[in-house]
Amino acid sequence: MPPPTAASRSGESAAGDESPAMRRLRRLSLHLLQSSSPADQAEPSSLALAACAGRARRVEGGADVAAALAAYLRGRHRAAQMRLFDFFRARPDLQTPVEMTTAEHRELCFRQLRALVRDAGVRPLTLMANDPAEYFAVMEAAGGADISLGVKLGVQYSLWGGSVINLGTKKHRDKYFDGIDNLDLPGCFAMTELHHGSNVQALQTTATFDPVTDEFIINTPNDGAIKWWIGNAAVHGKFATVFARLILPLQGKGGEPADMGIHAFIVPIRDLETHAVLPGIEINDCGHKIGLNGVDNGALRFRSVRVPRDNLLNRFGDVSRDGKYTSSLPTINKRFAATLGELVGGRVGIAYCSVGVLRVAVTIAVRYALLRHQFGPPKQPEISVLDYQSHQHKLMPMLASAYAFHFATVQLVDKYSEMKKTNDEDLIADVHVLSSGLKAYITSFTAKSISICREACGGHGYAAVNRFGALRNDHDIFQTFEGDNTVLLQQVAGDLLKQYQEKFKGGTLSVTWNYLRDSMGTYLSQPNPVTARWEGEDHLRDPNFQLDAFRYRTSRLLHSVAARLQKHSKTLGGFGAWNRCLNHLLTLAESHIESVILAKFIESVKSCPDEKTREVLKLVCDLYALDRIWKDIGTYRNVDYVAPNKAKAIHKLTDYLSYQVRLVAKELVDAFDLPDLIIRAPIGMQSEAYAQYTQFVGF
Repeated sequence: MPPPTAASRSGESAAGDESPAMRRLRRLSLHLLQSSSPADQAEPSSLALAACAGRARRVEGGADVAAALAAYLRGRHRAAQMRLFDFFRARPDLQTPVEMTTAEHRELCFRQLRALVRDAGVRPLTLMANDPAEYFAVMEAAGGADISLGVKLGVQYSLWGGSVINLGTKKHRDKYFDGIDNLDLPGCFAMTELHHGSNVQALQTTATFDPVTDEFIINTPNDGAIKWWIGNAAVHGKFATVFARLILPLQGKGGEPADMGIHAFIVPIRDLETHAVLPGIEINDCGHKIGLNGVDNGALRFRSVRVPRDNLLNRFGDVSRDGKYTSSLPTINKRFAATLGELVGGRVGIAYCSVGVLRVAVTIAVRYALLRHQFGPPKQPEISVLDYQSHQHKLMPMLASAYAFHFATVQLVDKYSEMKKTNDEDLIADVHVLSSGLKAYITSFTAKSISICREACGGHGYAAVNRFGALRNDHDIFQTFEGDNTVLLQQVAGDLLKQYQEKFKGGTLSVTWNYLRDSMGTYLSQPNPVTARWEGEDHLRDPNFQLDAFRYRTSRLLHSVAARLQKHSKTLGGFGAWNRCLNHLLTLAESHIESVILAKFIESVKSCPDEKTREVLKLVCDLYALDRIWKDIGTYRNVDYVAPNKAKAIHKLTDYLSYQVRLVAKELVDAFDLPDLIIRAPIGMQSEAYAQYTQFVGF
């Protein structure tokens, strides 16, 4: 915030001939500084201050507010994160420099992971199996040190390790668990191919059973089937979980080979002792990337590579010694769905860690905006950049979103943890769709926000040392791996339509979609012409109005897209109708996810035990909700849910709430409790930012 001396100089220079506009600016400056001197209060025409006091109490004791917020945000595994931060702080040799080659970064990243496991004593696979919430907390902390490290950890444990323990059986866990956990057995997750990514069912790599030798023969039939973008493959990996079509000779119609669909196989790719690439396997380096260059992505080709029958991860399907296939699931599609359903933890982790990246970016941008002073009234001190309405408009809704996403992803992690304990079918379905939606929505929002933060910091945001370039480049792929965001949103839309159909068949709805129970009645009735015009602040800040507005929009979108699909399917068929309505479907999915996020934010505000903290969170929640409504005001106006006067009131209140959140912006970012080791950008430091910045360049 601006230094007190600036405010005092501003007050001393105010003269009797000061214009009304100048008086207004001076009072706003005093208000920002929470000044309450008798002289200020005695001045006439104190309408501005009175209005502010009437709408939102000024928060006193900023450090106490930040501490209380931090305590409420702090998860039960914060201590584990702090231990990792302390560990990396004490090891300068493991801290990632601003500039390094790809080869150096890869080597450093592997050393970081090895030190985390062997020196810091973390056992990520054990955590993932016993307490997923702590595992995700460790992954976020590792990503704070270096996003490449967080991703490499995820490849080793969520993907390679996760595939073994979730798709395999006891014999696989007994053989591989400890080696994966202690990093003796670094591995890969070989699903994506050059020609197929999202469409996993169309993968072309084959695993043909040989009953004579009791082995599977792994083969890459063409260049399009080369496994591509495989993390850990280019340099460090010794094993790969390879997804391939399981082929049984002579068991199809007319003695043809039978294709049993996509299955996972453990395939050694390098010698455990010499690290030499094994016969029949060709590995090439995918090369330098836009970001995440600490992760060694490679391409794998298999030429008749033989692995024992036991290397089939056989939880959902098995082959006996005599070549007979058995499964508890009756169809290829059900087996495929079960297989991918067990890999949902990757999406949970990406959504959770994306919020961590957003927190870092918005913290740097807000702290710099408070530090940087620029322009101001004639003959007056310059004002903080964050005092400009345009800057508040850029950063304050983003800050509010970071809070909203925090609560939503904590809930997602809790649901995932409960799902792993209970294996409840309804919860499994709920987590699958919720993780798809939150991963897609949050990573897209974070990617856009990093660029806005860079711009908000001007030229200094362009310096590599101030992190935005690395954050943007490293995070960008979050929108693609573990499910392309556009594909994931379609999964959400598809599930909503399924729930919609179940409603009319008298079925029950899954937990997250419960509000749709009333949508065909209350939410789809004609908007009340009276409430459509209500514009009072109490009404607009009522969480019931906000949540109803979000849910009304989702319900209208769902009802209308269902009708469109039915209409177009008659002439275009199911696929053609879906493609014709695709943008509508994506909007529906995003609208639903926003409703889920807001519902959890409102619940978290109500659950906050401390009154002052609850007031601040309510302010932030109101900004999140009304900013979203305003950004899609056309939808509400088109169906007369919001009258013109109410739309104008929402716009005004959103601007005002951005200003109010600006008053506590420092406390809000401080409450993220991010150590300097994680922020690292000189312009984002809590103190002596310019001193650290100038020192970095050599002064």
